[in-house]
Amino acid sequence: MSTTVDSAQELAAFLRTRRQRLAPGEVGLPEHRRARRTPGLRREEVAKLAGVSVDYVVRLEQGRGLRPSPEVLDALAGALRLSDDERLYLFDLVRQRPAYRPRKADEAGPLAQLVHDLSPLPAMVMNHRQDILAWNREMTGLMLDFGELPESQRNGMWLCMLHPRFREFYLDRELMIREGIADLRATWAAHPDDTALAELVEELRGGSPEFDRLWAQRDVQVRARGDKRLLHPVAGELTVRFEVLASLQDPDQRLIIYRAADPASQVALDAIRNRTSPAPAGQPRPAGPAA
Repeated sequence: MSTTVDSAQELAAFLRTRRQRLAPGEVGLPEHRRARRTPGLRREEVAKLAGVSVDYVVRLEQGRGLRPSPEVLDALAGALRLSDDERLYLFDLVRQRPAYRPRKADEAGPLAQLVHDLSPLPAMVMNHRQDILAWNREMTGLMLDFGELPESQRNGMWLCMLHPRFREFYLDRELMIREGIADLRATWAAHPDDTALAELVEELRGGSPEFDRLWAQRDVQVRARGDKRLLHPVAGELTVRFEVLASLQDPDQRLIIYRAADPASQVALDAIRNRTSPAPAGQPRPAGPAA
């Protein structure tokens, strides 16, 4: 017989089991010489680490239907040394899932190898800021060699707005930029503490009147697929169909894949690939702030 989740009771059991698995020394507390009757931390110790009352911890572990605030959940997650997955589970039990999962958004990790495995399809990995973290040689031939750029310029929106190569690259430039900015604004709201993202937005507002005008319109749109009409300096006009996929393990990273939208565009992509050097292209860049 199936039953729905009793959130209060599951929260109580989850907190108890996470508390009981921890030894005082693991959280910086002195070990007691006298053996404990039950394993793990005491409720008093969890309360002290989380900055809440002992009575509050007791009521939570008794499943009394309390609804902790996000701040209290963060404090409990820290006190109990929860992993990222456990922290999300804790928030889900209280129906207060945080806006995003903290990850190392500046490292492409295993997705970098997947990008190369997708050849001959042009593919790249971006993070939530639109920083370009990894790419294959087909993407290099279609766009440009990102490896020759300073890291601060390996950003999709920065390139669209400030790099001369891209001023005539998109045949529907206004639409492409408008959609890119709407996507960036959605990310900006979801990552309010990302100073690198805030600095990127300020740089683009100061360096591009076009960006500043469209940013002020406050359009919000997350587009996961569609077509882009391009003007390649060698192959001429072509249309690519893009698909944006997110990893469950690293949800702030996006795998972007291009395919030809029609036979003529496939001929153009084949010609671009044949002209591209087979040398290895993009690799994950080291973690660090993006411009």
